Amino acid sequence: MRVLVVNAGSTSLKLSLVDSDDVSTPVESLETAPLGVAAVGHRVVHGGSRFREPLLIDDAVLEQLDALTQLAPLHNAPAIAAVRETRATLQDVPHVAVFDTAFHATLPEEAYTYTLPLRFRDELGIRRFGFHGLSVQWAAEQVHVPRLVVCHLGGGSSVTAVLDGESVDTTMGFTPLDGVPMETRPGSLDPGVLLHLLRSGVELDELDHVLEYESGLLGISGLADMKAALASDDPRARLAIAIFTRRIAAAVAASATVVDGLDALVFTGGVGERSARVRAEVCSRLGVLGVELDAEANTAAAGDAEIASDGSHVRVLVVRSREDVVIARAVRALF
Repeated sequence: MRVLVVNAGSTSLKLSLVDSDDVSTPVESLETAPLGVAAVGHRVVHGGSRFREPLLIDDAVLEQLDALTQLAPLHNAPAIAAVRETRATLQDVPHVAVFDTAFHATLPEEAYTYTLPLRFRDELGIRRFGFHGLSVQWAAEQVHVPRLVVCHLGGGSSVTAVLDGESVDTTMGFTPLDGVPMETRPGSLDPGVLLHLLRSGVELDELDHVLEYESGLLGISGLADMKAALASDDPRARLAIAIFTRRIAAAVAASATVVDGLDALVFTGGVGERSARVRAEVCSRLGVLGVELDAEANTAAAGDAEIASDGSHVRVLVVRSREDVVIARAVRALF
């Protein structure tokens, strides 16, 4: 069963054809998609409380997904636009939504509950959902250890604690704004800062735009992506990287307390897979957990690789994210 996978992220749109043996081939555009596609799988970042399992997309489902866009505008908006375009182009095959939040459905109540009044939590559905679930699921399937922490680092970044293959804690929350700093999103903030900005005259729409598009690494360094920041000698860029790696390391340490130790640490996502410097700076802060890199292995890592030193008490790995394969498998399982 050949599945066309449409993966609309916050910084990219990827199309790939995944064969029944999980071999994936990039596709340039819908117009160049080969014949013989049996179904289309769509990555949808935010499924809210309603959507966890993969499901067939019809007009009613699309309307409900549209209503969730405000919770993840950087992600759900392009995903829904891609669904509409793909359904119009490939009308004779089923289209399936697969949700990034689904892997985190195993979060325990103590992890997903915000300390807000019950009327907000119940009536408005305020809770931690978690994201990057497809990427974390793939990493957990490749690294079979009881106590795993996965750092998905890219345009958006998160750290997830995985215990016996299940998500038990994660840094992203009700929306993909929460957690560690990202390329244009701030990560966790004192909510008092937001109240102060609003009371100081910043309009709600402006604040929304700033949080989604002008914060994070860009807000500190003036540079919009990690690759540019790493190549810069500007002190602001060095500060941005230091903040980024410090908070990721802190999140890893916090995750280790949740799973009562650490057997393996995985780096994945565009930055996690490609930046030896980021991996080195994060791990340099984790010696207290017994993490020790092999500098040569880290620098040489390409694709999947083990990069811990022989003396490290924790396995450290680079795992190439294969969200497309996870999506294709979910589509096949539905049929």
